[in-house]
Amino acid sequence: MLDPVRLDLDTLVDVLKAAGEPTRMRLVALLADGDLTVTDLTAILGQSQPRISRHLKLLMEAGLIERYQEGAWAYFRLTGEGGESALVRTLIAASDTQDAVLARDAERLSGVKRARAERAQAYFARNAESWDELRSLHVPEERVEAKLVELVGSKPIDSMLDLGTGTGRILQLFQGIYRRGYGVDASRNMLSVARANLDEARIMHASVRHGDLFNPPLERNRYDLVTVHQVLHFVQDAGSAIAEAARMLAPAGRLAIVDFAPHDLEYLRSDHAHQRLGFSHETVSDWLEEADLEVESVIDLPPDTASERSLTVTIWLARDRRLLVAEGDDSATQRGAA
Repeated sequence: MLDPVRLDLDTLVDVLKAAGEPTRMRLVALLADGDLTVTDLTAILGQSQPRISRHLKLLMEAGLIERYQEGAWAYFRLTGEGGESALVRTLIAASDTQDAVLARDAERLSGVKRARAERAQAYFARNAESWDELRSLHVPEERVEAKLVELVGSKPIDSMLDLGTGTGRILQLFQGIYRRGYGVDASRNMLSVARANLDEARIMHASVRHGDLFNPPLERNRYDLVTVHQVLHFVQDAGSAIAEAARMLAPAGRLAIVDFAPHDLEYLRSDHAHQRLGFSHETVSDWLEEADLEVESVIDLPPDTASERSLTVTIWLARDRRLLVAEGDDSATQRGAA
């Protein structure tokens, strides 16, 4: 059993005072469910932006939430560590989810998330046939694929899962190492393109399915390799997406993530439905560690030529710890017996 949170009297009072107001308690309850902007929060709570901003400032001063900037947008989230964070999460857990106000907030939050997902999916649908071409405008794809293949290696594996498979390109890239491959995507238009591409390449040991990144329609704890290629920047709650991808891994399986490094190309958000303007090494590595994965490699691939549309691509490769821990325990046991 974990030790209870211990705070000195002044800190305890500060935390309770910060959270002990209806609007601020509603804010921390919403932020416990993912990162949100002031615009999101004003739409959900139906209050003015200055009022919401004032409450957020008080919560930040008490150490309950933190703010980070992505391009022109500022996101807020619950603080990840510390006794203050633990206490506020305890308060949230004690709240009645059937409370009329909190239930209405949760419903509006679902609407905000649903609108974002529909916007991204509509973009995919509009651009299904030319998606590879559009992506190549921002990413030196040959370099990325070559480095990804180098990191993953050529050792045969039993099964592979590509989340957010799009045109099915990653299933084609690794066709020689897996016995059975699966792709999942939320856009039926993209799945039509992927199926056509797999048929054209005569890849019969891979198939694609319609499904949600956060709830893949497949068995968990099964796949030796899971890939998430240029998908996370379309997702609001990327940390939860990584956690779900990790749950799909077999013991000692590997998760490969490819996405953009932090950038300030705001037009990608307004014109191409990007929810996030890239990810730092630390952010994704922290999410991987929280999902109980061992980070093995983090590689940056800068563009060949710098321009106003240049983007650096980062590849993260991590491994499921379960078999590694078991092997370490066995070794320790054998040493002790000796």
